Parts: sequence; structure tokens; C-alpha cells
Amino acid sequence: MTTQRISLRDKVAVVTGAGAGLGRGIAEAFGDLGATVVVVERDAVRADDAAKWFEARGVPHRIARMDVRDAAAVAALTADVKQAYGRLDILVNNVGDFCGQTKAFVETTEDEWEALHDANFRHVLRMTRAALPVMLEAGNGGSIINVSTIEAHRGIPHGVVYSAFNAAIGGFTRSLALEVGPAGIRVNEIAPETSDTEQVQPRNWVAPEYQKHIKDWIPLGRFGTPRDAAGCAVFLASDLSGWVTGTTVHLDGGALAAAGWYRVHETGRWTNMPVVADAGIEM
Repeated sequence: MTTQRISLRDKVAVVTGAGAGLGRGIAEAFGDLGATVVVVERDAVRADDAAKWFEARGVPHRIARMDVRDAAAVAALTADVKQAYGRLDILVNNVGDFCGQTKAFVETTEDEWEALHDANFRHVLRMTRAALPVMLEAGNGGSIINVSTIEAHRGIPHGVVYSAFNAAIGGFTRSLALEVGPAGIRVNEIAPETSDTEQVQPRNWVAPEYQKHIKDWIPLGRFGTPRDAAGCAVFLASDLSGWVTGTTVHLDGGALAAAGWYRVHETGRWTNMPVVADAGIEM
């Protein structure tokens, strides 16, 4: 195996929520590796910023200023991609949001469920169903990457519905992988732990007296970054993962493996008891 296999040249990739954060990191990495990147972003400022980045580097791209919750916009996007390029090789369903909902399940409303469904799962179904005919007709195989959250694979109090819809992404990923495998299309999931991005800045939320504990909370000693997500996505999009489908990459610095175990800052020993007196977060 050589590094020459790490190439996305001549591939067309659609990345949703790619104006900032993990999606932006993934989109930039794809562009650096030779792909034509379709950046899907609803926020005008982020979309414009992404456009400047791609234009400055001469990376072939399109900016789709749209909301993936809009079925008509999604249909128009895939039709545009087919007309422009005649193919679609990589789809990254990256959009996700807890919609500011942190409350006990018994206090939630059906309207809130619908908002979380739209933001975390329904759009994955919608984007994938729209993209698959283009991928299948081109006959070049392809890779679909669904980005969920590590909270889909462990319990999270006061985030029950958010967790449930993200967990559904795993079932969708595994089942769809079976259906489209014969066509050479691979379907996989990335489940990130808390990551530092423009929108989410956990390091800045940690109370000053607890900053020293950041390296103790996650086995690899830090929060994630867009670069980490990009590395996983490049692997799943490229020929390096040519025999990988229907699986989940836990992009979590070892947090899920730790399963509630933490290092004690002062001694370096491990404990499964709380290591700080309160939540540790100032928001």
C-alpha cells in the first residue's frame, strides 16, 4: 500500500453543513485530495467564507446555499449535480443539531421531537434517497458517510430524543449498506465525541478551576477537531476503505471505550467516580 491510494481525484463529493465545523474540515480535506466538492450550507456568511477558501486554492467546487430540511431544495441539488457532473461519488450527511433542547424527556413536546427529527435524521433519509439514483445510474460505486454523535451509542440524560434519532442513523447505515453493496456503494457512520469547532467550543466552556481536568476526561487527552473528522471521512471516502461498509467509526478519543472511567489528575490513577464537584461547564 502506498500514499498514492489516498486520492479523491475525479470524484464528486457532496458535504452537507460544510460551511463550518466538522463538515468544513471534511470538505476542505476532500478538496485538498482532488475531489470536486459541493458545499451545502444554509448560513450565508459561512457559505461565503467557504467559497472564498475554495476559490483561493483553485479547488473545483459549488456552493449550494440551502437547507437540507427543504425537500424541494434537496431534489434540485441532486438534479443540478447530475446535470453538471453526470455522477456523484461521495455523500457526507453531516448536519446535526440538538436544537437547544436539554430537558427531561417527560417535559418534551411533539413539536420538539419533530424539530429534532428534521435536524438529525429525516434529512439523512431525504439526502440519501435523492443522491442514490445518481450514484446508481453512474455505475461507479461510491461512499455514503453519515455523521451522527457518540451520544447515539451511550445514554445521555436530558437528550433522550436527540440520542434516539442519532441512534437511528446507525440502523439506517447498516441496513442500507446491505441494499446497495452489490452496486459497489459503501455506507458507513462516523460518531464524534465533543469537538472544538466554531459553533461548539467546549474548552472555553470549562470553568477555570477545571481546565486541568480536560486531559483526564478523554483517554487521548483532548477534545476532537475538524481535522480529526476529516481524517475519518477521507478514509471512508477513499479506496483505503474499499472493503469497509455498514460500520461505525467512533471518533471519540477513546471516550466510549473508557465507559465512565477517568484519570485522576493529581495521581494519574483511574476512577469510575466523579472527578469534579459539579458539571464543570460554564454556559
